[in-house]
Amino acid sequence: MIYLDHAATTALKPEVLDEMLPYFTERYGNASTIYSLGREARKGLDAARARVAAAINASPDEIIFTGSGTEADNQALNCALALEKKGKHIITSAIEHHAVLHAAEGLKKRGFKVTLLPVDEYGLVSPDALEKAMTDETALVSIMMANNEVGTIEPIAELAKVAKARGAAFHTDAVQAVGSIPVDVKALGVDMLSLSAHKFYGPKGVGALYVRKGFRVAPFVLGGAQEKNKRAGTENIAGIVGLGKAIELATGDLEARSQRILAMRDALIEGVITKFTGSTLNGHRTKRLPGNVNISFPYVESESLLIHLDFEGIMASSGSACTSGSLEPSHVLMAMGATHEQAQGSLRMTLGDENVDGDIVKTIEALGPIYEKLKAMSPLYQKGGKTLV
Repeated sequence: MIYLDHAATTALKPEVLDEMLPYFTERYGNASTIYSLGREARKGLDAARARVAAAINASPDEIIFTGSGTEADNQALNCALALEKKGKHIITSAIEHHAVLHAAEGLKKRGFKVTLLPVDEYGLVSPDALEKAMTDETALVSIMMANNEVGTIEPIAELAKVAKARGAAFHTDAVQAVGSIPVDVKALGVDMLSLSAHKFYGPKGVGALYVRKGFRVAPFVLGGAQEKNKRAGTENIAGIVGLGKAIELATGDLEARSQRILAMRDALIEGVITKFTGSTLNGHRTKRLPGNVNISFPYVESESLLIHLDFEGIMASSGSACTSGSLEPSHVLMAMGATHEQAQGSLRMTLGDENVDGDIVKTIEALGPIYEKLKAMSPLYQKGGKTLV
């Protein structure tokens, strides 16, 4: 089995599971109680909060645990409701994850004006474009740190500076970034940042929202005093402990891990582009996540490629895991100027810690006969008047 879909999810690391297990069976107390079992749970909760804060250069009291990165994104966008005195205008980009785009649509239904910034052919958001879109009514700007489909890394520090100069709050969806590239909330200058444990070898069903000290957010789950009265409900202590351990591991040896994965990424990109005439890399060549490879293959549909790769024991994706069942072309690639055919023929292969150099060789070798077979069957290829292989 060759797993090339780490942008969708990652396997739980054994060290993370080891730290989580006692909180299911031994330290299972409610962290809101004052007896010893509850205090043990509270200790795990506090330790995890400190680990998350340290990983992104924040303070523990700036971390709010959530049920997912999607929940964190939703809450960040809904902060616009508390900023209505500033104005009812929010800005985001055309290539955001649907956790942000759909939340923005929800605000639109509540009377907010939503501006979607365009991107260039590499998926980059321009600070100049943001500056031109800003108005005195702009209350919130949300731009992702790294794109989940094409891996392009955005100039968040510059974008945040533009927004803050006009008095707007700034949020970044860093779900794909944390654990893959350095993330420093102070250097970025953001007010809010979202992350999710299962993207860096932690458990599913737990995420976090960084909220800068002094920036006020309204409660988003009512019914208890948990998470500083912001998210009521008994905490998922085992999951939160797992998040804390996973982020500590992921950021502790980040440079060495990233360099190893980046080398495999570049080998996969060069191997595919060289072997398959007409294939194109989607996203920026260098300003991209270390493990992200997104390539469009002419004449074929990505779904067919995925099925045939799966027969060979290779697992990849056609884009965002959250929309993989959709027949619509990627909104990210379309916003970047791709044709419908290019978007439908895109294959996302994302590398992780368990991949080795041999995986790259085997994947390129497997793609050869698969692509030739599908190309020969393609009406698009036949229409082009090519000689079938």
